[in-house]
Order: sequence, then structure tokens, then C-alpha cells
Amino acid sequence: MQRVSSTCDWKYVKAAHSPTVIPWSMQQKHGAGTGAAAAAGYENQAFAQVVVGKWRAFRLRSNNLSAASSSSKPSMANTHTSYTADPTEKSQVLKSGIAEFYDQSTGLWEDIWGDHMHHGFYDPDYSSSSLSDHRSAQIRMIEEALRFARVPEDPAKRPTNILDVGCGIGGSSRYLARKYDAQCQGITLSPLQAQRAQALTAAQGLADKVSFQIADALKQPFPDGQFDLVWSMESGEHMPDKAKFVNELVRVAAPGATIIIVTWCHRNLSPSEKSLQQEEKELLKKICDAYYLPAWCSADDYVKLLQSLSLEDVKAADWSEYVSPFWPAVIRSALTWKGFVSLLRTGWKTMRGALVMPLMIQGYKKGTIKFAIISCRKSL
Repeated sequence: MQRVSSTCDWKYVKAAHSPTVIPWSMQQKHGAGTGAAAAAGYENQAFAQVVVGKWRAFRLRSNNLSAASSSSKPSMANTHTSYTADPTEKSQVLKSGIAEFYDQSTGLWEDIWGDHMHHGFYDPDYSSSSLSDHRSAQIRMIEEALRFARVPEDPAKRPTNILDVGCGIGGSSRYLARKYDAQCQGITLSPLQAQRAQALTAAQGLADKVSFQIADALKQPFPDGQFDLVWSMESGEHMPDKAKFVNELVRVAAPGATIIIVTWCHRNLSPSEKSLQQEEKELLKKICDAYYLPAWCSADDYVKLLQSLSLEDVKAADWSEYVSPFWPAVIRSALTWKGFVSLLRTGWKTMRGALVMPLMIQGYKKGTIKFAIISCRKSL
């Protein structure tokens, strides 16, 4: 057993040879040697047996897939390996995996966390465990990103036509449309997300301002220079071709438009380094496999890409310390009765994603993972 996070009120322990996490208080209450059903901490033994059965099936399937992967094709995460020789097929497999992952997991996320599918922004000394406070932190993330990029508040200068790249179920799209009284379009790979985003938007009376469609961020269905604010909140990490991703953001941006990218990155390399350390690569690979992520890059890489396109006011910041309470809070929500029941009703892709959440905490603590914001302005 080992402690994974010191930023959370609970001590998480990792069972030998598995990525699952169990609250330390439950271990003490039921005894470490009483089996998975007791360790899960639920008094309803029938439910606990279902939990155990699901977990055993997951472990068996994971082991079988690992063995098959070792004997046939490499991992899906192309951070370290290529799972197909055909780039077109590779891209399609990744896109399908992303769409299926979010089709399965979106309902669970919305049920517990609401319509904002991204990190919250916290003060460094944050200590509250209230879910409403975490939701407020997600709204603050949007406001802090807008402030960082210096998006104008003046009605005469504020954005009027916004693009949300990787829109989820439209939380940011609706917020930005209301804030700026603007038109906003959102794109996602997930049919379920697009449908749900449209339904929520209609229910909130914003159907005349906000719309959504299924589209590839690397081949966007918009003409050049259409948007005066291009917004990407935690979607860049899914892009297999970062250069093409950035070029598409710039292409659809109007002259003078602001581009904001908030994304997971790996740490910047030192001048003497050519790559991450092997243990860092292995950590990221596990996360890639669960979340359908291709190769990671650094904030410096994004800055260089944007500078190569002659954009103005290119800047970046590391916001890792401001998001540190987020993943422990997500883990706590997953281990509530409501969260665990909902998790068991989703597909195994979602369960696998939940089980590697402690690795995100580990990555942040080690400094391998960085939460970055990059912004710039397109020349007039």
C-alpha cells in the first residue's frame, strides 16, 4: 500500500497490482484483510458483491487485453508507440475512442458535476470539500482564462462570434454567450455530447445564440476568419497533431481575434534534455491509455508553434498549483454512493478512466504534468 495524494482530506491507498483507490477510513473501518467488499465500505453487502464482480471482470479484461497487446499490437497511446502503421487509420481509431469514451462518461459527469467538464481554479490555500465550491471554481477557471488573455469587457470591443473547440455539453459555450451577449458555436467528437448540449441550450432559452455540431478540431467546418474568440478548454490534449490543431485555431480566427488554449501538458524540458525521463513516459502512457490521449507536448511547444505563425501577444502560464484540489475532489465524488452506482452503470472505458485518476495527482505532484494556459492574438 502507498499514499498517493497529500492534497486530499482522505488518504488513498492503492491495492497491490491494481490502480483502484479506497478511502483509508474505510480500510480502518472494515479491516485491510476483509476483502474488496468490506474495503469498499458499503453496508449493503449485495451492492458490495456487485462492486466486487464488476471489479474482477474489469481486472480480467484488462489482463487479457494487456496480454493480447503484448503479443500483437502496441498500446493505443502514441506518446511512446504507434499502434498502426497507417496514419489515417490511427487517427480514426483515436477519434472513435475519444467519442466512445465521452459518450459513456458524460452522463456520469453531468449528474455529479454539472455542465462544466473541466478543472476548477482555486486559491493555493483552498481547503473546502463542498461540491458547490468546486463548481464555482469551474466558473472561476473560465473567468481567469479570459482575464489572462485580456479579452475586452467593453461592449464595443468584446467578442460577438465565439468558437468553443471541444465543447463537451456546452457549459463554456453558454457561459460565454451570456457573458458577452454573443453567438457561440461548439464542436465535439461525441454525438451524445452534441445532442445533450443542444438540449440544455434549448432548455435555457439560448437556442438562438448557441449551437453545436459533431466535428473534428483538426478539420473544422468553418470558413477562414469567422470567430473573434477561439476557445479551447481542455481539448488540446486529445489532438494527435498539435501543429495542425493550432493552425486550425488560427485559420478560423478573425483578424484581431483572441485564441485561448487551456490544456494538459508535460513539463518543459531543460536545455540539456531531449525527452522526458523514462518513468515520466511510463506514467503518461498509463494516463494516455485510459483517456485516449495521443502524444503530450509542453507549454513551450505550444508557444513555439504560435510564434512560428507570427501571432501577437503570445504568452503562457503554469496553473498547476491553482488546480491541485480538483482531482482529489473528483475521486471523492466517485467514491460516494451516488458516484459509485453511476460509475458501475457506465462502460468499462469510464471505469478504467476513473481508476487511473490517482495517476493524474501523482503526475502533478511529481511535476511531470502541468496545467497550462496559452493565449495569443491574431494580427489585424
